[in-house]
Amino acid sequence: MENILELHQVSKTFPKSDFSLKNVTFSLPYGTILGFVGENGAGKTTTIGCILNTISKDNGTIKLFGKEMLDTDTNLREKIGVVYDGDNFPVYWTAKQLSEVMGGLYKKWDNSLFHKYLEDFHLPVRQKIRHYSKGMTMKLAIAAALAHHPELLILDEATSGLDPIMRDEMLDVFLEFVQEENHSILLSSHITSDLEKVADYITFIHNGQLLMTVSRNDLIYNYAVLRCRESQFLALDPNDILSFRKRDLQIDVLVSDGKDAQRKYKDVVVDHVSIDEIMLLLVKGERV
Repeated sequence: MENILELHQVSKTFPKSDFSLKNVTFSLPYGTILGFVGENGAGKTTTIGCILNTISKDNGTIKLFGKEMLDTDTNLREKIGVVYDGDNFPVYWTAKQLSEVMGGLYKKWDNSLFHKYLEDFHLPVRQKIRHYSKGMTMKLAIAAALAHHPELLILDEATSGLDPIMRDEMLDVFLEFVQEENHSILLSSHITSDLEKVADYITFIHNGQLLMTVSRNDLIYNYAVLRCRESQFLALDPNDILSFRKRDLQIDVLVSDGKDAQRKYKDVVVDHVSIDEIMLLLVKGERV
């Protein structure tokens, strides 16, 4: 079994909304981090809801650890740690009270590990969560998610609200987590620089539809953007163009093989491309 998570043709329609999730298919291999990227309202949280079975999908299959999860599958839920962007716990609790509650919910709850994270993250044990900053509440949620020894972490904007130094420390925690070959992380984030540091794969979603999945190595070493004048753009092989966007007198063209493009189009400027620019070209750009 190679994948800890598999989605195949997952769809969800909301009758009172124009939004729908359309045939989403991707997989998360063991021992890897997959960055889940899309603008607000693209479908990231809906997809995560379908994975966790908190939103009932209309069609498709979702497999966790090789099987579909039902409401009664508490053993599968034990293996998943979840952090949402928002209030994860009642604000009138303290970290100490949270530990007591979580200890009654999870068979593998590790109180010593939880308190180690509280110390590492400089979180007060007896202070009510309502008095925590947003960054502190996110750190608390991450500590709680890790303290019951999950195999899969699902993080919905888990690094938002953290300062750059703490975000970097969190990324180290995530990288350490996936050193165990049976561990994986699905990391939804708007902070694409974080994904460029730690993600093995990036999945792009827009308006409920999966655009593509690319490995970080491909992103770093292969994908590129061509900066073209119109005459140069018209001379390109259409098969090389993933998408393009006109900007004043320049046309930016996304390609999957920058080195090949550099050999073929010697007078065109070829730049490395960031996750942000790929997203922009896929969403705002045009296809040939």
